[in-house]
Amino acid sequence: MDRHRLATLLSAFAWTIPPAAGAPAGEAEPLIEEVVVTATKRERGAYDVPAALSVFDGGGLAARGIADLVDIGKFVPNLNVTTFSAGHTSSANPFIRGIGTQDHLITTDPGVGVYVDGVYLGRQVGQHWNLSNVERVEVLRGPQGTLYGRNSIGGAINIVTAAPGVRPGALARVRIGSRGRVDTHFHADTELSDAFAATFSAGVNQRGGVGDFVNLPHAGVEVGETRELFGRVALGWRPSAALSLTLAADANDGENGLNPYTTLIDEVPHGAVYAAGYRNAQVSADPYDSNTGQRDQARVANAARGVALTADWAFTPHLSAEALASVRHSEYEAGLDDDGFLDDFLSFPETGEANQTSVEARLQGEFGGMDFVAGVYRFAEDGSNVQEPTVFLGFPGAFHLGQELDSTAVFGSLGIEMARRWRLAGGLRATRDRKRATTDVGTGPVSARREWRETSWDLSAHYRIGERLAAYAAVQSGYQSGQFPARPYCLFADPDCFAAGDNITAVNHEVGAKGQPLDRLELSAAVFHTRYGDLPYQVSTTSGVGFATVNLIVEQRTTGFEWESRWYVTERLELNASLGWTRVDVERRGGVRPVAPLTPEWTWSASSRYRWPVGDGAEVTARVDWSYRGRMWGEPSSDRGRLTGIGSRGLVNFHVAYESRGGAWTVAVYGRNVADERYDNARLNTGDYVLRILSNDASEFGVHAETRF
Repeated sequence: MDRHRLATLLSAFAWTIPPAAGAPAGEAEPLIEEVVVTATKRERGAYDVPAALSVFDGGGLAARGIADLVDIGKFVPNLNVTTFSAGHTSSANPFIRGIGTQDHLITTDPGVGVYVDGVYLGRQVGQHWNLSNVERVEVLRGPQGTLYGRNSIGGAINIVTAAPGVRPGALARVRIGSRGRVDTHFHADTELSDAFAATFSAGVNQRGGVGDFVNLPHAGVEVGETRELFGRVALGWRPSAALSLTLAADANDGENGLNPYTTLIDEVPHGAVYAAGYRNAQVSADPYDSNTGQRDQARVANAARGVALTADWAFTPHLSAEALASVRHSEYEAGLDDDGFLDDFLSFPETGEANQTSVEARLQGEFGGMDFVAGVYRFAEDGSNVQEPTVFLGFPGAFHLGQELDSTAVFGSLGIEMARRWRLAGGLRATRDRKRATTDVGTGPVSARREWRETSWDLSAHYRIGERLAAYAAVQSGYQSGQFPARPYCLFADPDCFAAGDNITAVNHEVGAKGQPLDRLELSAAVFHTRYGDLPYQVSTTSGVGFATVNLIVEQRTTGFEWESRWYVTERLELNASLGWTRVDVERRGGVRPVAPLTPEWTWSASSRYRWPVGDGAEVTARVDWSYRGRMWGEPSSDRGRLTGIGSRGLVNFHVAYESRGGAWTVAVYGRNVADERYDNARLNTGDYVLRILSNDASEFGVHAETRF
């Protein structure tokens, strides 16, 4: 580590040092209140959750420069979120503690589960969730197999929206900035009667791109441009004090420009692309411009629709039940012209869609010193991907992939209070998954099916050191069903290669502490070690007939440390810091040393916020946020010419706001990525060329205003 990095990390830690003796005592009203979360499928104080947990309040997201899940990934230790899939601006690929999924095709499952009001989002493309109407975002790190299920072996991200009738009123917001930024958003919450309430949100987000399609002057879209229309309505009905029903519907539509990318050819002189006479000089000199001549791949689109019904019934003050049913549909159009040339040489136009239904029913209660949660869950999904025409090294063809999934589970968790300060808890979840996949790579349709069964479990001990400070130790297991190959061009050589792998398993050992050791200091820290078995690393190659993706099965060991803190130096000055360190060890396979992709060893962030009164009750708030993600690998292999390394990056945001007396209106100036740091989202060395997916993140400055009424 160089001196500059070390000095920066030490300064971040210095911000968390508590006040020296003689510092002012805490106020009668505490500056820091314990957040209530639903991370354990029921409301509980964050200090009582025996797992590493980060929470973002919805009201503070904009001030931090957070608009979506990609931005959340800049401020959570050991979390990295990229937009990678098919070059699509709507995708979000979270990696927590070395676990995630680079791909997006229907046969791949993410290793980090994303949930909106308890509904699991099965696909990463087409469901890019907007965070403009959010009460809070919870990020759980480590396997969450007992309460969250099979696709949360790395962690879970919970997005919790504002419930009807909780905060009556309306809000209008507009943001105008550089790069053609124009965002408008309206939210209303009203009580229609004593028993009915409703919320409504809608908005339009638009931002210009980072480059041009130089060979397509009338493309109608810029590289990386985003245009999004979204809306959500929720109706709440409380016929009695014991029963409440909430019906919610949401939708989004996006018309965007393909994410920026470029191709390196000269670096792979033994590849087929180089042998065919192509060179780096034929790729645009500016990597944020695109030399593609394929108009159908310049514009990308996404859409999603969803409806969810939630019922809560309190039988007694200590026993209640909850049921949640949902249906969702998502679709997208995208694809990559990998060569980046005017020629249609390596072209992969793509469409995809997915339909999902989910039902969950839970019974929960408290009796004396015992509490429990028990429930059943079912999730079904069917979807497909089509690339047509796929052009690879001059041979046109078509690629079709489809999958049907049915997953059922029974789960339960029991906690017992011991000796006033101790709480012991344990949980079990039994899951059965069935998959049927079909594909056609030009050799004719092929189908395969498989079933998996697994029992996940967890044990934890929680100790309240004081009223606002706790420590915990936990052992958690996680599970994910095996996966069919995403691009099985191996069928040309092996008719039996279209087969799914075994269960993926995870066991995590973790100890941590969280709470407020002092009135003005809040912190959380965790040390963990996780073992993963039969984990698939996705490796792509063009050495065969087409662009093939194979699952390299590995055993992985992950060890790490995490720290988050918030310190009020004074009533007006607040300092925040986070630090994550992850070391991933993977066994060597076939002479190749696999590495965890898109997983930096070091992640950290540092923030400062200062508030001061002006005039009669008004207030000015200034905030600066700095996030860092260290060097990482863009794909699971580090041995192919070391061309897939991604450099470190540091991003700075600022936000200065004036809030009127009573908070009726606010106006602010902001800057995102103020140093215009450009970085890669991913790198793939196919053996014939290196594909660089570039970040769509660039500097932006503007004005933000909102009014409440």
